[in-house]
Amino acid sequence: MSETHTAAEGSGESFAELYETSLKSLKEGEVVHGKVLSVDSDFVQIDIGFKSEGMVASWEFMDDDGTILVGPGDEVDVLLEEAEDANGRIVLSKEKADRLKIWDEISRAYKADEPVEGTVVARVKGGLAVDIGVKAFLPGSQVDLRPVRNLENIVNQKLQFKIIKFNKRRGNIVLSRRALLETERKRMREATLETLAAGMIIDGVIKNLTDYGAFIDLGGIDGLLHVTDMSWGRVNHPSELFHVGDEIKVKVLKFDAETERVSLGLKQIQPDPWIDASMRYPIGKRIEGKVVSLAEYGAFVELEPGIEGLIHVSEISWTKRIKHPSKVVSVGDTVEAVVLDVSERERKISLGMKQIEPNPWSVIEQKYPIKPSRSNIRARNSRRVTMSRRSC
Repeated sequence: MSETHTAAEGSGESFAELYETSLKSLKEGEVVHGKVLSVDSDFVQIDIGFKSEGMVASWEFMDDDGTILVGPGDEVDVLLEEAEDANGRIVLSKEKADRLKIWDEISRAYKADEPVEGTVVARVKGGLAVDIGVKAFLPGSQVDLRPVRNLENIVNQKLQFKIIKFNKRRGNIVLSRRALLETERKRMREATLETLAAGMIIDGVIKNLTDYGAFIDLGGIDGLLHVTDMSWGRVNHPSELFHVGDEIKVKVLKFDAETERVSLGLKQIQPDPWIDASMRYPIGKRIEGKVVSLAEYGAFVELEPGIEGLIHVSEISWTKRIKHPSKVVSVGDTVEAVVLDVSERERKISLGMKQIEPNPWSVIEQKYPIKPSRSNIRARNSRRVTMSRRSC
């Protein structure tokens, strides 16, 4: 027997009067609170304070494995579908109550301008379908701050969204992730601008790569890391060192607060390799390096990251007249050379390949002595005969 039934006996009210009062206090289509009385494989019996108890199909309380999740005594919210059906029973629904509560929560979030969480479930025309308790639409232009080429990569991700359109009657909900990202980026930008200053070392994320450098997201504001400031060594293209999305520490070289332009450096965080280069590469030292570039006047050889030496075309061979270094070496070759000169101030090292071997012109007289001609021999013998006669 329900609590309502007991209260009726104590007050002297007839069941008909109590039932009529209950009908006036509760309306069909409302979510009501009730208590589970019994559970079987087909129905869950629930007391919501009416003359009779309501019935809900058991499957509405089952999980994915078919287990019924409620038991006698549990309190639940259900939707009053019918106060009395053809058989005089109260018709309730937990599933519809849950759906109605979700719509109410979504409506509240929309009015309060609060984000909602959902899972992207499918790629649809013009964007993505998102499950936020009910089906919602995320336009492709609202997925990120920048256009996303492959929306399939977003499917199955759980994300935060802002509701930008809401129509409960039509069941229409439009979401935006971009709006949340823009708000967050604006907040980060303001915080970054308050602390940003030349000379500081800051964390960033590679946002974009170009031929001349990389744009780094410093937290709501972008800075440019020019290719010449990436490494003390030679960098032909930023993609040799970085990929979009890489995290990086950089030094702020310049910051213009008015234009909000930021120049960044990476090599400036590392020691300058030219410091004490003359001690590491004294004149006369034999070194080994890799050919990294060729010009008409010579070959550039990398001795270590950030330090290159030049083998002038005239220092390649003692005996051959080399018109272009490509006739002897190629980019990528490992060569031996001798340090001829070092200038730390000008950041130049002169190298020579021919100095690896002795100068053939300095020993040519030893290898190829001059042989006297016959006339010279006759003259020499004649002088000897003449001197002998004089001595007699």
